[in-house]
Amino acid sequence: MKDFFKYVLATIVGIVLTSIIMTIICIVSMAGMMASESMSQPVKENSILRIKLQGVISEKAGEQNPLAFLTDNEMQEIALDEALDALKKAAKNDKVKGIYLEGGVLSATPAELQELRQGLVEFKKSGKWIVSYGDMYTRAAYYLCSTSDKVYMNPIGMLDWSGMASQPIFYKGLLEKVGVKMQVFKVGTYKSAVEPYICDQMSDANREQVTSFLSNIWENMLKDVAKSRKTTVEALNSLADSLTLLSDPETSVKGGLVDKLCYKSEVKEELKKRMELEDDDKLTFTTLSDVANSEDLNEKVDDEIAIYYAYGEIVDDRTSGFSQEHNIIAKEMTLDLQKLANDDDVKAVVIRVNSPGGSAYASEQIWHEIELLKAKKPVVISMGGLAASGGYYISCGANKIYAEPTTLTGSIGIFGIIPDASELLTKKLGITFDVVKTNALSDFGSTGRPFNETESRLMQAYVNKGYELFTGRVAKGRNMAQDSVKAIAEGRVWTGEQALKIGLVDKMGNLDDAVKAAAKIAKIEKYTVGQYPDAEPWYVGLLDKNTNDYMESHIRALLGDYYSSFSLIRNIKNQNPIQARLPFDPNIR
Repeated sequence: MKDFFKYVLATIVGIVLTSIIMTIICIVSMAGMMASESMSQPVKENSILRIKLQGVISEKAGEQNPLAFLTDNEMQEIALDEALDALKKAAKNDKVKGIYLEGGVLSATPAELQELRQGLVEFKKSGKWIVSYGDMYTRAAYYLCSTSDKVYMNPIGMLDWSGMASQPIFYKGLLEKVGVKMQVFKVGTYKSAVEPYICDQMSDANREQVTSFLSNIWENMLKDVAKSRKTTVEALNSLADSLTLLSDPETSVKGGLVDKLCYKSEVKEELKKRMELEDDDKLTFTTLSDVANSEDLNEKVDDEIAIYYAYGEIVDDRTSGFSQEHNIIAKEMTLDLQKLANDDDVKAVVIRVNSPGGSAYASEQIWHEIELLKAKKPVVISMGGLAASGGYYISCGANKIYAEPTTLTGSIGIFGIIPDASELLTKKLGITFDVVKTNALSDFGSTGRPFNETESRLMQAYVNKGYELFTGRVAKGRNMAQDSVKAIAEGRVWTGEQALKIGLVDKMGNLDDAVKAAAKIAKIEKYTVGQYPDAEPWYVGLLDKNTNDYMESHIRALLGDYYSSFSLIRNIKNQNPIQARLPFDPNIR
């Protein structure tokens, strides 16, 4: 009888738990359906497209999280593909009369900003207007707002037009304090990805390349703004030297950066005049998402140009690391490219690359799959903010390569980095190791001891071999001699504008230009543009994220001051030991 009640109770508990879980699933599903219906609204008559220049610019729009309203930590994003699509449709849509840009704190790569700015300039060719207002303009936000017919700022607002700086972070001192030494193997004078771990400042070669590409990016921004604001590069540089951020706002007016200082209520009155509304009438605003989801006026045909978005770090496979950033997963991308190769409706493929690189092995696998794809149909590369190292590796074999003038690319080089944590583990934490091995190098790669001379020699030879392969792939793809590639390689980073001059890219242009080029090579005039891969459902990875946050908080509490070092070591251990990636995080601001 006792067992009977026990089993009955267990059954009841099981039924109750199942009911609770099913209820939660139903609530989430209903919330998703209701939210998805309300996320996209039809564009109303006499609308103004309002764009808040706040948060970050991402490469591609994902499926929106319908439960985002339950949290307050969702970072605002502007999806570049969605924004560009919306600007094209807004130019043609009679219901959209103009654009209202709200300045703010915006973070993006220079090339992403440049492409979005081009979209705004193209919109103005429709004859419609753009007005901007801000309490605070960062340089990125102002660069976009400078396309406006009128730029307004709060009378006590701030505008940051102070030039550009790159401030990479160096961990050598931290690693020394906790007892970790990085064993480095690299090829390329400019391949400075290892510098943060072994130096406390930039090498001369690194400083040279950063100075070169940063100056080129700034020159592009100056020319663009000077043209829109009808001023000179010299005048804009003079304003940058005056630190407008802390200057009287009138300085920005006198310098031609801003047309007028006023409050938001006055700007709304200006918008009403442009819309020919009465004082009591309300302004009607629409969003990028709403306009992007409005009816597509282009004719649908069977022939398709596929745009494949490859953005983030290049990795071999999905990992269980702490980072929730989007990655280029070699195993998944190769399968996707195979499907596109076998799709008879797809006449050409444009691969949109925005990547600092990553695993050299994964980059080679993707390069090989692109070669197979190219044998069946044209492949054109459109470079976004970054297409460096592994990002260039997967690009170099395409029929044509397009880049923005401010794209960071090149960085043709290889490195390996393996931590020696013997001092941390043995001297500081009291952890010792012993080993039994069948051969001399059976314990190769252990972080509990440094490499011996033989292991170091073999590791450097392996990295050298990877460099030969990389430069050989570039030589074949760009129809250059391998020695000529090596002369411009050495791990050096170039802007798109500089890369054009040395033959690493074919033309300056944006994603639209790359699509048109692909259609021309494929010899088709009418086509539909498709986007791949499909966005993952919003709930994918939600549980993993919560689990990772839980694990991270507990490890942080356990290791205390050693956590930063642990995090660095852990991330390195999770990566392929041989990397083809951007020399360092440039930390451009």
